Amino acid sequence: MAMITDVSLTQMTEAEGLAFAREVLRVEAHALERVRERLGVSIARAADLVYRCPGSVIVTGMGKAGLVGQKLAATLASTGTRAFPLHPAEAVHGDLGRIRAGDIVIALSQSGETYELLRLVPALRRLGAHLVAITEGVASSLGQAADLCVALGPVQEACPLGLAPSASTTALMAVGDALALLVSKMRDFRAEDFALYHPGGSLGRKLCHVEEVMRTGAQIRRARPDETVRAVFVRLAGPRRRSGAILIEGADQKLLGIFTDSDLARLFEKRRESELDRPIGEVMTANPVKVEVGATIADAVEALKARKISELPVVDRGGRLVGLIDLTDVIDLVPAEPEE
Repeated sequence: MAMITDVSLTQMTEAEGLAFAREVLRVEAHALERVRERLGVSIARAADLVYRCPGSVIVTGMGKAGLVGQKLAATLASTGTRAFPLHPAEAVHGDLGRIRAGDIVIALSQSGETYELLRLVPALRRLGAHLVAITEGVASSLGQAADLCVALGPVQEACPLGLAPSASTTALMAVGDALALLVSKMRDFRAEDFALYHPGGSLGRKLCHVEEVMRTGAQIRRARPDETVRAVFVRLAGPRRRSGAILIEGADQKLLGIFTDSDLARLFEKRRESELDRPIGEVMTANPVKVEVGATIADAVEALKARKISELPVVDRGGRLVGLIDLTDVIDLVPAEPEE
């Protein structure tokens, strides 16, 4: 396959620049396909070692491979494996103390000849750690020194000079992902486990349980079915974190129905003001859409979106009211409707 030609961007038109960028992606995609074809059972054996590791998985590499290693360590950690990155230069200045007998060290080097990694080998042997190499070939110095080598084969860089790590680091990262995700599959790692390690950001919020964010206590407007609509609104008047719904519950605290601000507005729109003095149980929406404790915020958001509602009661397994999810609490997680 011909190498991308070295052409100054200042001499390129936008169309030529786009063509160049697309060619980079083509070269890297082709490299990944070749690596996929060459990948052997060593990847499964490496995953088994990581899965059975009683200690920690230490990922190391120099330069760009080291940055890929940081990503691999982070992916392993976030999918259930105790993993940490280790800079090889810092390792020989004391950080080898992080490694214990039985730990697994994953060393990344496309050439397999990185000096900073090779000089760690004797120390790793003395410490009783196992060495897994992800490199170009088993015949490389690192491949020969490792207990197990995951060989990628030769990879042509996308760089016009053939020098800057590009396709090779893409291949290293992809194989690292394959290893980490294979281990997570072996662990039967689930969305609930993922949520445990990702409590922050929108991803963490989607995976957390409704009881962690629902409104409770005085934040919920509750009523008995025999109270009149007018009496309920008078009783619940006053400063509070307001929701757009009144939840009607029986003497046993089981959820019976819901009466929303929209329901109230419709009474006035249809000139049915007389119903304000009727029991709220007669004008409520019975058996409303609800979720049980243990459901995820993603489940709640889907219910709100699918039914086009703004309030979602939360009940326990016995049907008793325990909380409320209001649309305003999760609005940032509701996907926007596509424009027509």
